[in-house]
Amino acid sequence: MDFVTALGGIGAAFGLATSAGLNAYIPLLIVALVARFTDLIHLAEPYDLLTSWWVIGALAVLLVIEMLVDKVPAVDSINDVVQTFVRPAAGAVLFAANAGVINDLSPVLALLAGVLLAGTVHTTKAAARPIITASTAGTGNWLVSLLEDVAATFMSLLSIILPILMLFASILLIALGIRFWRRRRRQKAAYAVE
Repeated sequence: MDFVTALGGIGAAFGLATSAGLNAYIPLLIVALVARFTDLIHLAEPYDLLTSWWVIGALAVLLVIEMLVDKVPAVDSINDVVQTFVRPAAGAVLFAANAGVINDLSPVLALLAGVLLAGTVHTTKAAARPIITASTAGTGNWLVSLLEDVAATFMSLLSIILPILMLFASILLIALGIRFWRRRRRQKAAYAVE
């Protein structure tokens, strides 16, 4: 396998796992549909289960539910608590399924990388959402949620079409998320001291 193919596989894995931190079901559904209907993605066992009709149907139903509840103030925070487990798991599956082009990569390492990527994005999203709710009295939640869905869709598609670009974009997004989280933690500590 050549270097560009390997880098593309890692780029797709990074981009898809990162987008799962925003919405678990968008990248899963996109990967399932692209793998089912094109040759752009080949999923090895056990990840090829994503291409079955019952999984695609379940992902579509879960996506509709997620998109509806994430637009409602207060309900979106409850959804974020539930998604604390779902989004990192989706990131782990997506990373492991798409990093499979590198045979030397440990499956445990791939799963862990996916959990960390999706978990970091999810944590940043979950921390920012109450701030958005408070600053807009809940009226901005639907717009922010819609923008997150658009970003997750765009990132997922780019991860498949231009995976090397998504590798660098995902690293940048994770760095910004860590910076935001650290800044918020310092602000909380400063308020606690006062």
